[in-house]
Amino acid sequence: MQSTRPRLSDIELVEHWPQGPGESHSAALVQFWLDEKAMPTEADARRRLPEVVLHARDADGGIAGVCTAVALLLPRLGEPMYYYRCLVGSQWRSTALVMTMLKRAWTVLEEYAVAHDHPCIGVVLELENDQFAQHLDSPVWPSPEQRGFVYIGKSRHGLDLRIAYFRGSRLRRQGPVNAS
Repeated sequence: MQSTRPRLSDIELVEHWPQGPGESHSAALVQFWLDEKAMPTEADARRRLPEVVLHARDADGGIAGVCTAVALLLPRLGEPMYYYRCLVGSQWRSTALVMTMLKRAWTVLEEYAVAHDHPCIGVVLELENDQFAQHLDSPVWPSPEQRGFVYIGKSRHGLDLRIAYFRGSRLRRQGPVNAS
């Protein structure tokens, strides 16, 4: 009997940063968001397309997950950061796909930041999945580069917030900047 459990070895990560996905991927990404009930309307999903960092494709070419980033200025930090979102398809949620995508997206965003004089100095995660808060309770999550996402408190929605900074980043301390 063959296992039907999804395997990460079957996943291909398709990068789109910073230009967003082309038309060849856009329709499938919009449909994925709608099928997973992550977006209420097609128009909402289409507005999110320019923020796509990468998506995961399964062995059959179907969308397994998508992650996005948008530049923002957290009032408490006063520094430009990328607000990262990730949606993993329901059949992939019992795998480590979410972490695989975060690691690759981190690399893509950091390489872009370093090459473009740090339009954003790091990444902000707002953890909507209760499993992260319950099982990953260390104040610093380790990463392969020995940097990690540091717990900084709760969002206005009561969710855990974590941040990590890109290599070479410096505080601007000058208020809002163009972070796109």
